[in-house]
Amino acid sequence: MAKYNDLDMKKWKDYSDIFTESLWLIEKRDNSEGHSASYHGNFVPQIPYQMLRRYTKKGDWVLDPFMGSGTTLIEAKKMGRNAIGIEIQEKIAEEVAIKMSQGSFFDSPSNKTEIVVGDSKKVDLKEVLDKYQIEKVDFIIYHPPYWDIIKFSDKTEDLSNSKSLEDFLENLDAVIENTIQHLSKDRYCAIVIGDKYANSQLIPLGFYCMNLFTKYNLTLKAIIVKNFEETKGKANQRSLWRYRALSSDYYTFKHEYIMIFKK
Repeated sequence: MAKYNDLDMKKWKDYSDIFTESLWLIEKRDNSEGHSASYHGNFVPQIPYQMLRRYTKKGDWVLDPFMGSGTTLIEAKKMGRNAIGIEIQEKIAEEVAIKMSQGSFFDSPSNKTEIVVGDSKKVDLKEVLDKYQIEKVDFIIYHPPYWDIIKFSDKTEDLSNSKSLEDFLENLDAVIENTIQHLSKDRYCAIVIGDKYANSQLIPLGFYCMNLFTKYNLTLKAIIVKNFEETKGKANQRSLWRYRALSSDYYTFKHEYIMIFKK
């Protein structure tokens, strides 16, 4: 058994639900109890599920600096992990807190969940950790805005309101700096990120973000390419996107990256 997960390798053939290849083809999102696709821009629950299965144990602490609708927190609670979520939008944080308090779908209702309203660049995480008498977290999952593709709020400190690519990367770097110091040594973090088109050219956000993490002496362990078929933005528009691609010089986006690092 690895020190960072609960997998019993004597029973390795029983783990058919865990992905081990770097191409993830996900047909549709998990909409089981507690999850909803109503929050535009959230990621599919299968991503935190896979990450937590591979890189955490029951009782571990998981940090999500871009909590959104609480997908990571729900999966953590279901799997017996403790979780901290940081969200810049007060209303969204309140909605997640209500959802987490209901908890009829949790197997481990005793596990702790802490929701912090604030800017992940500046939140005092040590204060939160001291509250639960822990020194570090055991896993961090970053799912930032893909720059300005979706505007999540009117707040100037929101990364989706970054005025330029350089501004976005500087802001994300500040989030990493404020959070990665609280990750335990020899444990893991992951970023979920996509690319974008602007001014008739591809902007490789994923690889720009990857370079930010290497500044912090993290070891890159994997680059996973994920394709998800059912998205609100592309529903009933496949023919249109195909026509546009054929009539121009680009390819239609169907991928996101999941980059995994070890501290």
